[in-house]
Amino acid sequence: MQKTTSYSPATNSRTLDLVLTSMAIALVFVATLLLNIRLPIAANGGLVHLGTAMLFIIAILFGPKKGLIAGAVGMGLFDLVSGWTLWAPITIVARGLQGYLVGKIAWSGGRNGGSTSFNILAAVVSIPLMVAIYYVGEAIIFSSWIIPAASIPGNLVQNTVGLIIAIPVAIALKKTPFFK
Repeated sequence: MQKTTSYSPATNSRTLDLVLTSMAIALVFVATLLLNIRLPIAANGGLVHLGTAMLFIIAILFGPKKGLIAGAVGMGLFDLVSGWTLWAPITIVARGLQGYLVGKIAWSGGRNGGSTSFNILAAVVSIPLMVAIYYVGEAIIFSSWIIPAASIPGNLVQNTVGLIIAIPVAIALKKTPFFK
């Protein structure tokens, strides 16, 4: 006798949540891996990549939990597989908290990422947090409070580019049937 499995809406909801979270991680990872420019401005280099734009988009569209997971795992995994291993713990904290903060603000007051002004505010407010976490992390790595200052301009450019790309994309995606 073969047992049949029935799927309840709760099961389908959990499955969809798992699929969306996995895709969010993959999108952040791929956008960081394939679309990046290494900066020659400091001894510790630095990277400008489209992973930040994807992180902002995901946090705005799906909220703080997926923003946190996609940022921490997607960009942390990038660091682990692409020669930035020393930065992985910093990235996991910085990008996880950045994704959480963007999602929390964008989804505050029942907005669910539907307010362009709150989405911009969310991304802008998250930038100093991300920059500060990387600054402190690099200060520990380099045993210096001076050397990490060279990374700040690259981090600001990366976040600004991410914001400029993410907001129009999030606006367009919010108009699709999936998000209505």
